[in-house]
Amino acid sequence: MATDSKKTLLYKGRPLMRKDNIIYYGSMADPYIVMMQILETKKVGDEDVASKVSVQLQLTDPNVKARDRVTKRTEKDGVFSALDVGSVWLERALSK
Repeated sequence: MATDSKKTLLYKGRPLMRKDNIIYYGSMADPYIVMMQILETKKVGDEDVASKVSVQLQLTDPNVKARDRVTKRTEKDGVFSALDVGSVWLERALSK
């Protein structure tokens, strides 16, 4: 039995991946994903915490132009608020 050296982080049963200041939620195999970009951070103790996050619901179809892939967008204060909105948007978009 093969094991992956990296474990995929899941949130509500969907993959959650981070690359620098961008967090992707969902699977590229699905018609939609959520992209969250950390726009601002603030210091809380010794840690940098996201204070402003851009949330976008995007199509994953490679045949659609990049500027036309975004179907919804908003900005939220903090990652948890952004993830809550993104998970609702993704669930509704995938249930259609």
